[in-house]
Amino acid sequence: MQNKRYNGYKSFDYLEPGSDYKPFKLAKELGRVPSRPVEVSSQEEARVKKIFQENLVISLHDHCFVAPENLSEFFEFRRWGRDWMGYEGLSVSGLDGVFDNLMNGTAMITSRAGWKWDDIIYDLGIRLSDIAHQDMVVLATTTEDIVRAKQNGQIAFVVSLEGAAMIENELDRIDILYGLGLRCLGIAYSEGNALGGGLKEKNDGGLTVFGRQAVKRMNKLGIAIDISHSGDRTSLDTIEASEKPIFITHAGARALWNSNRLKPDEVIRACAAKGGVIGIEAAPHTTITEKNRRHSLESFMEHFEYCLNLVGIDHVAFGPDVLFGDHVGLHHTLADALSIKASRGALEYPQVEWVDGIENPAEAFPNIVRWLVKHGYSDSDIAKAIGGNVMRVLKAVWYK
Repeated sequence: MQNKRYNGYKSFDYLEPGSDYKPFKLAKELGRVPSRPVEVSSQEEARVKKIFQENLVISLHDHCFVAPENLSEFFEFRRWGRDWMGYEGLSVSGLDGVFDNLMNGTAMITSRAGWKWDDIIYDLGIRLSDIAHQDMVVLATTTEDIVRAKQNGQIAFVVSLEGAAMIENELDRIDILYGLGLRCLGIAYSEGNALGGGLKEKNDGGLTVFGRQAVKRMNKLGIAIDISHSGDRTSLDTIEASEKPIFITHAGARALWNSNRLKPDEVIRACAAKGGVIGIEAAPHTTITEKNRRHSLESFMEHFEYCLNLVGIDHVAFGPDVLFGDHVGLHHTLADALSIKASRGALEYPQVEWVDGIENPAEAFPNIVRWLVKHGYSDSDIAKAIGGNVMRVLKAVWYK
């Protein structure tokens, strides 16, 4: 892939480890596991590179942090509030923009339960401080920022949060988050909140009165709305209430695997009918299928093709939801905080140590594009799926 203008910077190089913060040994960003690239011919690889050069490549959902190598240290690591960005891995990812969802509910600096206002602000401020001390990744708050990042050999960093629990009953907190750079906000994570129901809830009462006010405020501000972790009723209510298109930033099709973490056809169709987009998810053991129960790039792309056939090429994208480090191990460590059990299907499936072919942000989009080229997709359709559709929605949603 076309390398970005990376100069070797590591997170918090401007500080002194052991004096300004406690250092932890972090996972390798590249080559941590033998995840296999998609095999293509030299001619196909040349076409892949051309597609990356000529089109915007945007991940609708990822966590670009580097996890500690020893995950038993994770909670202490999080207490320090310093999230390491995988700059080296991102430099070869081919990405021009990434919706980064910070540490969300795992920003447990003051609380073991996560999702607290102080923790979210702390997490966001530290990340932006780190970004401000290097030149490859740049904060993006407009569509022009994303275009300019590509032109300059940089990566546009779009601040996102998967749930809105931290705003409690304060609408103006949405304005504050916008002022601090946030441009995409989820209605609810797995647990319900003041806005509506999450996928974990057995009784999803739908979008609350306050939730409808929050949707209206996000529309006015120019914040993209995400329903990836919202319950089905809340998702449909949000789509109906929003005057603008919404995102399902990272999910898949429940028709292929019966899991609350995936969306039913009704929700996917409603999202598309309003002009929205679904980004296909790749976090371990999510986008598996009856045909491909072992999670891999193949099962992930089966969800992509199902959604494409359901709603058309203009309404699909990719939100891999990957990170640098042992993602499976992290899920075990954070099982309660991330409501892992509630988001898995009831059917048995083989456990994997990593999702082969789409293990981290460095390899995700290169392999996605290789797969699409190998399977006969046109350049124009690939361009829509890897960034064009996301930009279309952002131009309709963002203030500028």
